[in-house]
Amino acid sequence: MALGGNPVFNGKTFRSATRGNQTAGFGTAGMGTATYAGQAMANQHQLEHMYNQPSAGPAQTGRMTFDDVIVKTLLCLGVVLVGAAIPAFVVPGLALPLMVIGALGGFVLGLVNSFKREPSPALILAYAALEGLFVGGITMFLESMFPGIAMQAVLGTLVVFGVTLALFKSGKVRATPRAMKFFMIAIISYMAFSLVNLGLMVFGLNDDPWGLRGADFLGTGIPFGVVIGIFAIGLAAFSLIIDFTSISEGVRHGAPQKYSWTAAFGLTVTLVWLYVEILRLLAILRGDD
Repeated sequence: MALGGNPVFNGKTFRSATRGNQTAGFGTAGMGTATYAGQAMANQHQLEHMYNQPSAGPAQTGRMTFDDVIVKTLLCLGVVLVGAAIPAFVVPGLALPLMVIGALGGFVLGLVNSFKREPSPALILAYAALEGLFVGGITMFLESMFPGIAMQAVLGTLVVFGVTLALFKSGKVRATPRAMKFFMIAIISYMAFSLVNLGLMVFGLNDDPWGLRGADFLGTGIPFGVVIGIFAIGLAAFSLIIDFTSISEGVRHGAPQKYSWTAAFGLTVTLVWLYVEILRLLAILRGDD
C-alpha cells in the first residue's frame, strides 16, 4: 500500500478533504464558510501533488523537517496577527470594510494557493495578511458587543489545538479512510447549510443576526448555532488531524523542503477556521444570556 501502508495516503483513496472556516453570523455570515469550505475541497489537490513527488535529490536544497514547518507556520501566523492589528488598532473605523476585503481576498488567494502545483511563499504570506484583516475586523466587531470574547476565543483555540495534537501523538485519533469519507460528507453538508443561511439573510428571508443559527433547536431553548458550532469545531479539529498526518508523512518520506510552505499554509487555514468558529460560538452563547 502506498506511503507506508496507510490507506489514507494511498493514491487511489486519498482525496479532497482538508480545511474549512467561517465568519460571524451577521452580514458576511456564510462568506467565511464558503471561503474555508471551498478551500477544504481544493487544498488536498496540492497535497497529493506534494506527496507524489520523489524524495529530494541532489538538485534540491534539502528535505522537509518539522522545524521548517514550525518556523514557517509561526511566520504565517505572525503575518495574520500583523494584518489583524490594522483594523483592530490602526484604523478601527474601517474594520468592517477591511473585514470584507480580507474575506474576499483570502477566498481568492486561498484557492490560488490550493491549486498551485508549487507553493509560493509570497502568495501564502499575502493570504495570511488578508486573513489577518478578516480576523481583526470580525474580532473587533464582536469584542465591542461582548468584551473579553477575543481572549476567550484565543484560549479556546489553543486548548483545542493542544488536545488535538496530544491525541494525534498518542495514536488514539487517526485520519482513517472511513473517517475521511465522513469528514468529506460533513464538510460539504456544512458548506451547503452555510450558503443557504447566507442566502436567507441576504434576501431578507431571515432577519435574525445569526440567520438559522439563531433559531431554537427542537424546542430546547438552545440556539441552533450552538449545535452547529460545536459540530463545526469538531470538523476543524479533525482537519488538524489531517494536517498533522500530512506533515508527518511529508517528513517521513523526504518531501522537498519547499513543501513546508504548503504545510504551513494548511495549518494557517485550519487554525483561522477554528478560531472564528469558537469566536462565533461564544458570541451566540453570550448573546443568548
